[in-house]
Amino acid sequence: MNIAKVDLNLLVYLDVLLREGSVTRAANQLSITQPAMSNGLKRLRDLFKDPLLVRTSEGMTPTKRALELQPVIRDVLSKLEASIQPETDFVPETSKRTFRIMASDYAESTLLLEVIRQLANAAPNITLDMITPSDVTFHDVEQGRVDMAINRFEELPLSFHQKVVWYDRFACVVSSNNPIVNDFTLQNYIDSKHIWVSKTGFGVGVGIDPNEVQKLGWVDAELTKIGQKRDIRVFTRHYHVALQLAKIKNLVATLPSKAAALYENDPNIVILDPPFDIPPIGLKMAWSALLHHDAGHIWLRRLITEVGDALSAQ
Repeated sequence: MNIAKVDLNLLVYLDVLLREGSVTRAANQLSITQPAMSNGLKRLRDLFKDPLLVRTSEGMTPTKRALELQPVIRDVLSKLEASIQPETDFVPETSKRTFRIMASDYAESTLLLEVIRQLANAAPNITLDMITPSDVTFHDVEQGRVDMAINRFEELPLSFHQKVVWYDRFACVVSSNNPIVNDFTLQNYIDSKHIWVSKTGFGVGVGIDPNEVQKLGWVDAELTKIGQKRDIRVFTRHYHVALQLAKIKNLVATLPSKAAALYENDPNIVILDPPFDIPPIGLKMAWSALLHHDAGHIWLRRLITEVGDALSAQ
C-alpha cells in the first residue's frame, strides 16, 4: 500500500464508524450524508481488503482486522489532532465553559464539593454538570461527550487516560446509642445488622442479591477471606443515606473514611475503625484521549488533582 495515495479522511471515517458501530450515526457525527458514509466504508473495505464491519444480530460488528486497527488509528488521529490544534490559552477567570463530570455519590460529596468551592473563586463563570454513573456509558466518555468520570473503577478501557486522585481507607459508622460502641469486636460486628453502600458503575444497574457475596464488593470480599459474612438489611447507592441510616440503633455502615468524615461532628454517630483488615480503595478520574490535550481540560484535571492532594493530607 502506497500511503501517499491514501485519503486520510478515510481513517477519520473508520475511527468514527468503529466507535459508533453504525453508518447512520457515524454520518451524523461527521455531518455528512449516509450515502457518503456508505461509500467511505466501501472504499475502506477495498483499502484494507477486509469487510471491517459486518451485520449481525447485534448490529454492525467489527471484524478481527478492524479491532486490530482501531487503537492504532485512534492513536494516530489523536496525535495529529493535538499537533494541528491551534495554541489557545484557557483563561479560567473569564471562561464560560461547561464541564460534564460523571461522579459517584462518594466523589461528589467529598472531592467535588471542594472543587466547586475553589471554582467559585478561580473560575466563577464555569459550570459543572455532574452526572450519575447510571446516566452514561464508557462510550459517552470515550467520545468526549462527558469530560471526565470520577469513581472507583475495577476496569477501564485501554483507550482512556486515568489518574488516581487518592486512596481511602474504610470506617464503620454506628449510632452513639448502639451498645456495640463500647465493645466493637469482630464477633459483635458480625452479629449486627448492616447497611451496604457502594459505587454504581456505568449504565443502568440492577438489584443486588444478598447471597451473591462475590458481587457485594470490597468489604464482603474481605469478610469471606476470614470465613465470615455480615447480615445486610439495607442496600443503598447513596452515602448520605447510609450515614443517616447509621443513626438507627442496631445498624452498622461500613464505608470509605472520607465519606464518614462528612458526619464526624454529628453527636448522634460514632466513627470506628473496622475490626478486620480492608484494603484501601482508589478513587480515579478517567477521560478520553480526545480531550487529553485540551487546555481547559488540562486546567480542570490539575485543579482536581490539587484538591485531591490537599484533602488526602488532612
